[in-house]
Amino acid sequence: MIKALRDKFNASFTKEKYDAYMAKLENLHPGALDFRNAETPVFVPKEFTAKMLHACEDIIDVIVDPKFLAMTERGIPENVKVPNESSHTEFLVFDFGICENEAGELEPQLIEMQGFPTLYAFQAFHSELTAEYAELPDNFSPYLNGYNKESYVQLLKDILIGDMDPANVILLEIFPEQQKTRIDFYCTEQLLGIKMVCLTKLIAEGDKLFYMNNGVKTAVKRIYNRVIFDDLQKQEGLGEIVDLTKPYDVEWAPHPNWFYRISKFTLPFIENPYVPQTYFLNELKQMPADLENYVLKPLFSFAGMGVVIDVTPADIEAVKDPENWILQKKVKYADVIKTPDEPAKAEIRLFYFWKKGWDRPVGVHNLARLSKGKMIGTRYNKNKEWVGGNVAFFEKP
Repeated sequence: MIKALRDKFNASFTKEKYDAYMAKLENLHPGALDFRNAETPVFVPKEFTAKMLHACEDIIDVIVDPKFLAMTERGIPENVKVPNESSHTEFLVFDFGICENEAGELEPQLIEMQGFPTLYAFQAFHSELTAEYAELPDNFSPYLNGYNKESYVQLLKDILIGDMDPANVILLEIFPEQQKTRIDFYCTEQLLGIKMVCLTKLIAEGDKLFYMNNGVKTAVKRIYNRVIFDDLQKQEGLGEIVDLTKPYDVEWAPHPNWFYRISKFTLPFIENPYVPQTYFLNELKQMPADLENYVLKPLFSFAGMGVVIDVTPADIEAVKDPENWILQKKVKYADVIKTPDEPAKAEIRLFYFWKKGWDRPVGVHNLARLSKGKMIGTRYNKNKEWVGGNVAFFEKP
């Protein structure tokens, strides 16, 4: 996005440098990096960053509004509603596409948001190694609002562990060692000293939860939740597992209900030039005449599953539960990242943390994803190079 930096990076790129960089990433936790890492980071000018942050603040205004809980209650499916909900999520992410408007100018457009964690620990290591690999200028940083690696990790530690013994805090996931994001789980244990625990190994006794920690039955007092309930419901052969919808004497970070409250479900409530117009399908009185300029998305799915890109009236008629679908104005991703062959599109995921006692969350870090396919994601980028995950480096204001 910054021509001088892009030209310099591309001119100095060699496969040998990339391979050496990848070896360092792989060596963080050998065998755990299970997604493609792009050959390049994204260099973001300060004006573009300011637009993304402006949109985030408008969205956060909606989230901190006292009416937000009532507005989003329907967004939580009854069969996955978990008791003892916290007053706010500890973690949010906002995904912005680097898009082109009708005037041909680059602008961010919000694609999705989640009240749920992402690769927080991995990115602390990843962005450091990538800065070295990219020979990053001093006036750029992967962090926001003055954070750096040390203060970022400390904030993550304050939120997840606080004054607890790390042995009483677990990262909960379903078969964590098999997940594509497992490198982040290993990095979390490395940074914070908390163990990843499979839901199938969680022990319930009355309203207390326990896990086996090196052969010792240990109380669980706080759960760093990485279980996506939509995913959990698709799993087969799990046997008898703890029912997380029962009330347990445990703190959640974040509480599972926030995965649904801050999600695609929230988009119709947002008004901002960098948030595409979005409607609940059941509330549309009349279908747009230019239906081809919209995307149809199910509310309760993840990783892009079920999304209809080229919408037709027949697609709309086929929806049996319109209250669980949204129609979102299509955005035009810009072919913005110059690569040795075809240019790549990009998304930037901003990380926001919300510490207890704060009035609102604060932007702290990011990751980026590059694509040459129709959508961002592995399945659309098979056998392509200069695609996959990486990091954005923001020009300092």
